[in-house]
Amino acid sequence: MGLLFYGSSERPIRIPDRVLAHVKVVIATKLRRGESFTMSWRHPDDEEGGRSTIWIQPSIPLRFVFGSIEPEMLDPALLQSYANSANSSSGLTIDIDADASADAPRSSSRPA
Repeated sequence: MGLLFYGSSERPIRIPDRVLAHVKVVIATKLRRGESFTMSWRHPDDEEGGRSTIWIQPSIPLRFVFGSIEPEMLDPALLQSYANSANSSSGLTIDIDADASADAPRSSSRPA
């Protein structure tokens, strides 16, 4: 399980490594271009609340921590789906439960 530390919060957002690897690439690409956007997700059943949305922009500190030592292989289709979502007016929306249970990527491009 990966962790995304956002802003000054000491409580990380728990995201499966595979999903976090794709999210990291999308966020880095958007921030490198100076583009801000929202990221939303539904909380897993074992956490309080229903869903969260955060505002991603270059001035807010982010730290990605992966549970695995080895980098995840990126699935081009999932990466494109996340990029399209991030570019939409509703922002990047991830389904942590569905994405975590997805089969291994059909085709891999490069490690994240």
